[in-house]
Amino acid sequence: MQHRIVSREDWVAARKSFLKKEKELTRLRDRLSAELRELPWVRIDKTYVFETAAGRRTLAELFGDNSQLIVQHFMYAPEWEEGCVGCSFAIDHINAAYPHIRHHDVSYVAIARAPVDKLEAYRRRMGWDIPVASSGDSDFNYDFNVSYRPEALASGRVIYNFEEMETNEASIADLPGASVFYKDEAGGIFHTYSSFGRGGEEVISAYMLLDATPKGRNETGPNGNLTDWVRRHDEYESATRAAPCHGTAAE
Repeated sequence: MQHRIVSREDWVAARKSFLKKEKELTRLRDRLSAELRELPWVRIDKTYVFETAAGRRTLAELFGDNSQLIVQHFMYAPEWEEGCVGCSFAIDHINAAYPHIRHHDVSYVAIARAPVDKLEAYRRRMGWDIPVASSGDSDFNYDFNVSYRPEALASGRVIYNFEEMETNEASIADLPGASVFYKDEAGGIFHTYSSFGRGGEEVISAYMLLDATPKGRNETGPNGNLTDWVRRHDEYESATRAAPCHGTAAE
């Protein structure tokens, strides 16, 4: 791997010059985050019901005692035997943050179309503490444009990441994303934010670490993305099983 080699003095000068750009990005992130919180909201009037380890729960009940809820639109179709590799990669990182955000007025749940028994078994295999819920046959995934019925795929056009994209009957029926909700004191629920596609990278600290290394993300395989190298964390050659999780999706 060839690279320009300089003196320590020249390296410090180059690093300080780049630091100015990093600080610009940090300040821009602060401004964008503030603008994000000022986005308009949409009231959720439809009643969504999910299957959890503790039984049927409405969207309102998924908040628990908190006023804010983050939903991970987890790719796990009913016929699949395992959850999506990329979604699992993301939740590995989110699981580390979960003990902190759940005590800061934010609940979190991964929702997929797979049956709750499959989801719970996979959650335990992964050692995650975050709750999971099955949207089953409800409209939730379809209304939030992360799942598509066969007739929608066959139509040739579906909505994802707020834009139309081409599709066909062989296209995948589930895609990743995250949505944020707020519940007011009167029990009203509002959709405040959603992110899809590469927007999910923001929670993946492994990417932030790799971005600072000489080889970067090094996604040079045939797919040009994380599927070239990421495995479920218990599938790496040196992997050991995750420690048992501490509770069920009901907690």
